[in-house]
Amino acid sequence: MLLALLSLPYGLLAQNQATPKDVIIQFFEAFHKQDTTAMRLLVNDSIRMESISSDEEQEIVITQTNFSHFLKSIASIPKTTEFREEILEYTVKEDALMANVWTPYTFFINGKSSHCGTNNFQLVLENKVWKIIYIVDTRIKTDCI
Repeated sequence: MLLALLSLPYGLLAQNQATPKDVIIQFFEAFHKQDTTAMRLLVNDSIRMESISSDEEQEIVITQTNFSHFLKSIASIPKTTEFREEILEYTVKEDALMANVWTPYTFFINGKSSHCGTNNFQLVLENKVWKIIYIVDTRIKTDCI
């Protein structure tokens, strides 16, 4: 009986710890609400962001984005503009210290498909909390579902 009581707090703590998938779901919930404060809490201070697309000649273009600039752009979207990133699935790989969450998506602006691709989130377990350290995505303008 005493052993069961002693293990109870640990069991409750484990239930309250967000998984890597939970962190990404929380990130998108905050993104859609334009809650940049909540988004900032989910990332490591040294987060890196990159996007992969192609230009008119079909050459690969890799664009780096500063996370603070990204947050400012999210906050500046007019309230009259409806935007939604629809995640099609979550594929999670993790070990004791890092995780990878792969999320194919379609992005909609005012109900119309704008582009699609895949997000790839890298997370690290920091003080028993998963934090996003790297986001890379592809952006495809044609053949979106």
